[in-house]
Amino acid sequence: MKESEFTEDDHAWMQKALALAEQAEAAGEVPVGAVIVRDGKLIGEGFNQPITTCDPTSHAELVALRHACQQEQNYRLPGATLYVTLEPCTMCAGALVHARIREVVFAAKEPKAGALVSTQEFFASPQLNHQVLCRHGLKADVASGRLSQFFKRRREERKRKKAC
Repeated sequence: MKESEFTEDDHAWMQKALALAEQAEAAGEVPVGAVIVRDGKLIGEGFNQPITTCDPTSHAELVALRHACQQEQNYRLPGATLYVTLEPCTMCAGALVHARIREVVFAAKEPKAGALVSTQEFFASPQLNHQVLCRHGLKADVASGRLSQFFKRRREERKRKKAC
């Protein structure tokens, strides 16, 4: 989608997700942030934490889901929208279906592990008992630029360590 096709609220929520991605990066994590919104209200948020928590399931989407479910005292979040800075993987996509998320709006595509449009169309699987809507491309240039810079710095740091 084009940036102009997203609402003012979409832009504001994605900006919040991008701010959370900055927190992930400051902690040494891959810069991905996510927020969950229902009826115009923030109900959950999170950023990538698998390295610092030693937990491979601590992706931004799942951290936000856990937070929202605790806030709402329910394991299901019908009518909620997830805004995330990077296309979700299969693990996260499955959790979003189980949580009954209404819609996912993501910024940058993930060509290696993205499960919504890049490597597959997970939400279009006919066997799923819940269909999740998906829009993407909102602030993609900002999110992908941040990710590219993060990995470039990481490669340079590894190169310097090997040279020593």
